[in-house]
Amino acid sequence: MKLTSFTVLKSNKLNPLILVLVLFSVQAFAQTKTETDSIPEYWLASKKEIWNKIDSFFDDPAFNSSNWGVLIQSLRTGEVLYKRNETKLFIPASNQKLLTTSAALEILGPSYQFRTIVATDGEIDGSILNGNLMIKGYGDPSISGRFHNGNIFSVFQTWVERLQEIGIDEIRGNIIGYDDAFDEINLGEAWHWDYETYWYAAPIGALSFNDNCVDITIKPSKVLSQAVVTSEPESKMITIINQVVTVPSDSVTNIQFQRLRSSNIIRITGTIKENQPDYKIYVSINNPTQFFVVTLKKYLEDNGIKVTGFAIDYDDISNRVDIQNFRDLFDHYSKPLTEIIRVINKNSQNFFAEQLLKTIGYELFGLGSAEHGKYGISEFLAKMDITQSQYRISDGSGLSRLNLITPEILMKILVYMNKSSLFSYFYNSLPVAGVDGTISSRMKNSPAEYNVRAKTGFVGFTRSLSGYMNTYEKEPIAFVMIVNNLLGPISVADNVQDKICIQLSKLKRK
Repeated sequence: MKLTSFTVLKSNKLNPLILVLVLFSVQAFAQTKTETDSIPEYWLASKKEIWNKIDSFFDDPAFNSSNWGVLIQSLRTGEVLYKRNETKLFIPASNQKLLTTSAALEILGPSYQFRTIVATDGEIDGSILNGNLMIKGYGDPSISGRFHNGNIFSVFQTWVERLQEIGIDEIRGNIIGYDDAFDEINLGEAWHWDYETYWYAAPIGALSFNDNCVDITIKPSKVLSQAVVTSEPESKMITIINQVVTVPSDSVTNIQFQRLRSSNIIRITGTIKENQPDYKIYVSINNPTQFFVVTLKKYLEDNGIKVTGFAIDYDDISNRVDIQNFRDLFDHYSKPLTEIIRVINKNSQNFFAEQLLKTIGYELFGLGSAEHGKYGISEFLAKMDITQSQYRISDGSGLSRLNLITPEILMKILVYMNKSSLFSYFYNSLPVAGVDGTISSRMKNSPAEYNVRAKTGFVGFTRSLSGYMNTYEKEPIAFVMIVNNLLGPISVADNVQDKICIQLSKLKRK
């Protein structure tokens, strides 16, 4: 019988005992319902039903002009639960980072640290260094605020303190940047020319500062007046042309910016509302080594160490100083590789990935080039019986559209790493659904939340998601889902990927 207030009240007279029993029944019913609702829903399905359900997602008319490459496999039994175009080549976008980070873990080791050397060819006389100060870079991507609570000068401050401990408060020489650990090719293969302004296409360099970007803050001023623009770091290398106008609060903020090619001239145009909070943009810079030493020289001078010489790239010195005459004053070491790959995979950080690719090349062959790094990755893939004729590696981050890989190869990497002693480092570097990284807002309040660990990927017309999860019965599963030629919004592809992950999270095998 359905209990309603009408049922209880339709008699003019109720036995108090009956009323108590009725109220108790209502309360018990409510408690039972709550307990039932708290039990996760599961999806009881055979393999055929799994296949048919997933097929129905990909057969949506929204994907009539798109190509899906998919492979879903049990890590417990090796059984393939679903596949579609798994041996065909796809542009992986940032799923390329799975190759770079897994290979780096095996080749370099989880405790690997990037080294930067502060050296001199001079002698110390009292508090004066009579000679040059040289910074030798070996690819550290993290001399920034990323591991220092946003303080981009934290490492430089440590160096000031070390110099002062040595007793130096004046340098009678130049600040020289030495970047020969890497080649001179600062951009990835076939990166689009119109990417160059933006942080996600920051140049690669053995000596790099602040992700090789300048952080620019735009603030409103009086209506119809020029906005206030500041940068961090402030640098003589950077010229900002400010053409942003403050507009009334009922207008819109619409800001565009561009760095002129082969220069550090940044033009910012558009409008900013008078009540707009600080508006931040991140612009890549040209010539990372020069940017590094110019910024360091200014920081030394601002913090009590006088420099009488210039800030200069070693390659630009007309009368080369002899590198053999330099002796080390002190070293700086980055966080271990395990922390570096967390930045790469959770945040999909292209700059870090490209630095890592060249570092693999440097450690294997003595010169950090993309070609050497790619050779290192190909040797890693050969351990899985993956030959170079089956794929194409163009860069380390996936920004290039010349990368080509099959879902089957990505699955082999996921399976290989799952069996590796390094798996925990790799697994913990991946974004967690509904929690952090690039899938922090996806699959929330579903069985996939906290369960799915996966790397996203996005370049024009491409969306990918690959990683690990458990079914309702705690069966571990690896999955690869890539769509190419996607003309619609990426949210359409995200929705399908999320639905499949949620379904698999609820899977209970018949």
